[in-house]
Amino acid sequence: MKKTSLRFLQTHTNMANVIGELAPDLFGEGYGDKMLYSLFAETVEQVPIAISITDKKAKILYVNQEFCRVTGYRPEDILGENESLLSDKHTPKEVYHDLWRTISSKKIWRGTLCNRHKSGQRYLSDLTIAPMLNETGAITHYIGMHRDITQAYESEKKVINQKLLIESVINSSPIAMVVIDDQDRVILDNHNYKALVSDLDKGEPATYFLRLLREEMGDLWSQLQSKEQGFNNREFKVESKGSQRTRWFSCAGNWFVENEVNADAFFENASKQYLILTLTDITRQRRQMEELHIQTLKTIMAEDERVRGIRETLLGAMHQIQMPMNQIRAAEQILRHRRDDQHAGLLQILQQIQQSGEEAVATMQKCIPEILQTAVIPVNINQILHEVLLLNNQRICSNDIEVHWQPLSKLPTMLGSENRLRILFKQLIDNAIEAICESDGGEQRLKITTDTDADLIYVSIEDSGAGIPVEKRAKVFEPFYTTRAMGGNQAGMGLVMAKEIVNQHQGFIEIDPDYDQGCRFKISFPLHKQVFKGVENG
Repeated sequence: MKKTSLRFLQTHTNMANVIGELAPDLFGEGYGDKMLYSLFAETVEQVPIAISITDKKAKILYVNQEFCRVTGYRPEDILGENESLLSDKHTPKEVYHDLWRTISSKKIWRGTLCNRHKSGQRYLSDLTIAPMLNETGAITHYIGMHRDITQAYESEKKVINQKLLIESVINSSPIAMVVIDDQDRVILDNHNYKALVSDLDKGEPATYFLRLLREEMGDLWSQLQSKEQGFNNREFKVESKGSQRTRWFSCAGNWFVENEVNADAFFENASKQYLILTLTDITRQRRQMEELHIQTLKTIMAEDERVRGIRETLLGAMHQIQMPMNQIRAAEQILRHRRDDQHAGLLQILQQIQQSGEEAVATMQKCIPEILQTAVIPVNINQILHEVLLLNNQRICSNDIEVHWQPLSKLPTMLGSENRLRILFKQLIDNAIEAICESDGGEQRLKITTDTDADLIYVSIEDSGAGIPVEKRAKVFEPFYTTRAMGGNQAGMGLVMAKEIVNQHQGFIEIDPDYDQGCRFKISFPLHKQVFKGVENG
């Protein structure tokens, strides 16, 4: 093969000149020239790159062994033929035009052609063609070097197709998905994730949710990461800037390890850990659950209010009966002390009335319905206040009341009765709304805040109503006292009940004496004390 190619080259050209053009000044005069020439020819012949030499019209004058292996043509098949014998119509004509324009201007052309193997099979050729110039700078020959890159191209294309397929799959997912490396950098994401960047206004969403997850999970995060164990159903409430100001997301994640592909990992295997994080918008489900929860609470609160209405009515009636009963008891004591037989009949009548009254009170006492027991559990005051606001949402909206809801974001839980505390705050907020509606002032404002320190949880409920006069502030916590005209619809036990609930939680309630723009109730609860057992029965 070598002899055939060299002989053809020698026959059709001045071979020494061609070799000289390939390697100028390589050969000098003397015996050693032949050895150097032989070594050079052998190198070109055995180099693992397909090499061909053509004349100015692209007629093939020389091919090496690798050329024959790549193209399938033997020297006797290809020598003397035009290089176009290898061409395939799948290569655009513009590529050939660019090729000839470049090499004709004495420049090197590099590119890819679709060539045809002798067997007819197409292959991709990574080709470099360089013009060979004589001493005057004129083009005498062209040397071409090319490699079959079909397999490498197909492998690269498969990788690209797989990447596109993966991207297509995750982009079609209805949930936000993102792949994060061990430096918290986003490697891959989908369209739904990209939408969160602008919707949430939290910077990089992955960074934001990773911080929330690490804070919530603590040491568990590192444990799961080291064992490559996933997590799911981690729910977070997010305040966003969009039309849906409050949104809920459920987070799930799985860690996986992938081998590195850089030069450092060529001789030694190196791997890198990644996290695939999914962010599911569950706002709609949470709102449906919240609506169902609020409806349930409304039912429970309605039943509770019905029971408490009956209790207040009976207690009020008993209170009204006790007043004349006390007077009758006093009259009886006076008559009995006189021991006057003249009034014996009157004394007997008074005793009968007193007995009837006591029987009536006893009967009403038996009719007072009991309040269901509630468990003492860790309670989130913010959640209870939020629920009570939702319960009053219709009244708030219909009266155009501006609500300032300012809870402390990380309020600790306290031990207490959810239902009793819900009754407490509903009573106070109901009173505030009533005061706002009855006020002649222009501002319709309700403000609720929560705070804490090392020992106490603080709740403040203030309204822009008319306020409570200083001389009446101590009396509003007394039974059957009300500041409303005509006594309102209840018997004046609301704030008595509120104070009772606060006391059962070992808390404290007062009307802020320094607030003069309406009324402000200040409630505080201890964080670390046990709740009275009485809370379970009331």
